[in-house]
Amino acid sequence: MDWLERARAAEQLEDWDEAIVLVSAHAECFSDDPDMHDNHLWHMDLLARAERISELTERALTDRHAGRSLNRSLRERGMEAALYDRAEDGDRGALYVLVRLMCETGRVQEAQKVVADIGPEDQYARQIVAGDRWT
Repeated sequence: MDWLERARAAEQLEDWDEAIVLVSAHAECFSDDPDMHDNHLWHMDLLARAERISELTERALTDRHAGRSLNRSLRERGMEAALYDRAEDGDRGALYVLVRLMCETGRVQEAQKVVADIGPEDQYARQIVAGDRWT
């Protein structure tokens, strides 16, 4: 069984430590090899599914894919305060995830306040709030 088969088996069994070790050894963020890049995305997904929030947070300082996985994971876990903090620290992706979540759950006015407080000049955040589907 090669590393890929072992990693997939570990993932199926939710043996996150084993899957992460196997995949990370064959992952590279900005690789010319598309398989290495895909493995990097898989690695970030595994970290999120393993609930390794602190590791994703650390990686997110220099890796935009880690930041995206982290923001998605925070959303899935209902950790709006953490998304707010990340948005307040300048992570626009966190702002967009938070605003979209608020709008999807009928809290458009709250979302408007978040945009006004954190990103009043952010046109994309304002577009999310202004979307017709929220009313």
